[in-house]
Amino acid sequence: MRHSKLIPEVNAGSMADIAFLLLIFFLVTATISSDEGLNRLLPRPCPTGTDCSTDVNERNILRVVINGNDEIMIENEIVSIEDLKERTKTFLDNNGDGSCGYCNGDKNNISSDNPKEAIVSLQNSKQTTYKTFIAVQNELTKAYYELRQAYSLNKIGKVVDKLTETEMKQVKNAYPFILSEAETK
Repeated sequence: MRHSKLIPEVNAGSMADIAFLLLIFFLVTATISSDEGLNRLLPRPCPTGTDCSTDVNERNILRVVINGNDEIMIENEIVSIEDLKERTKTFLDNNGDGSCGYCNGDKNNISSDNPKEAIVSLQNSKQTTYKTFIAVQNELTKAYYELRQAYSLNKIGKVVDKLTETEMKQVKNAYPFILSEAETK
């Protein structure tokens, strides 16, 4: 008697269907992370052979430093994250030279001339945490936003969200967002 060795076969016809259904399931249920980051426009590169450095009056620079212990310093004075926005607004809206007709500042002679000349210099240590760095960036952005919102309401009569493109350019020109993360001399 001859026994033929029968090898059992697995029906793989439906395996492709199951794999396809699993793939669809995971694609539908998985969350796809979206890229998030800071919305900043980088400066254009300096043309070769051109000196792109500019002299800036010292009073027009607000130096914000985050040290390795996540302490925030403005002009070598430790401040809290809660005070950063107001201190920045006071600096930007100072109207030190009296040329800003829409500014509401104190005209302090050691603070910025006007918002168009004001520069916020942000420096951080290598040990600064990302959380603190982003929190500082958020507070600086809020300061500019609130000044722009006040300008928009007082001069144009609209909230920032309802401005036309031309009106938005006017608001941004009144309070240009000038943030430098380069080391200052």
